[in-house]
Amino acid sequence: MAAESLLTEKELDALRQFDTCMISNAIETFDARLRNTGFADASIRSVFENFPPLVGYAVTARLRSGEPPMVGGTFRDQAAIWNSIRQIPSPRILVLEDMDRPPGRGAFVGDMHAAILQALGCMGYVTNGAVRELPAVQAMGFQLFAGSVAVSHAYAHIFEIGTTIAVGGMEVRPGDLLHGDRHGILTVPRKIAAKVPNVARELQQAEKTVIDFCRSSEFSVEKLSEIMKERR
Repeated sequence: MAAESLLTEKELDALRQFDTCMISNAIETFDARLRNTGFADASIRSVFENFPPLVGYAVTARLRSGEPPMVGGTFRDQAAIWNSIRQIPSPRILVLEDMDRPPGRGAFVGDMHAAILQALGCMGYVTNGAVRELPAVQAMGFQLFAGSVAVSHAYAHIFEIGTTIAVGGMEVRPGDLLHGDRHGILTVPRKIAAKVPNVARELQQAEKTVIDFCRSSEFSVEKLSEIMKERR
């Protein structure tokens, strides 16, 4: 990812001030992509819903856990993914596409791997597969987005590091900027990312105007129609 495309910490923090729904609304105003793309579907859920919005750059790979290795009883060498993580600017988010069908036979991330990922500058983890050891991971402040929860890591191992993947119908490339909270997770196009917070702020105020009017004694369908026409 080119250095000039990175956001400053101030710009990243500005994105964290809005929920993912408002970020999605703001992105739509730029016509940067189709409105039915760029976000994960409801199969990917925020595990810790009270955590603040997660913003970071994606480290991508694929995962399998359902089948044992050809030789030996376990997959042990994870050095390739650890080194790959450091090639992506911080803040980082590990995103793994679970290739098992159905996904989630085993969980790669529990408390130990969450601690390792934090040490490598990752703020969270996203997968269509499973996660585990939730109380310990929550206590670390490490955010999880996953399709399920599993009791075992089974034969979890990572391969095809640094490739374009898909989780919950959302395409993710290495270095993509992600924004997620209790509502879900999406990608933020880097070419507009720095402009998104200002637009989100304007949309937030416009929505507040409608909400306040609906709660007022002056409410009428006629006036509501006028207000909504002005929003288009």
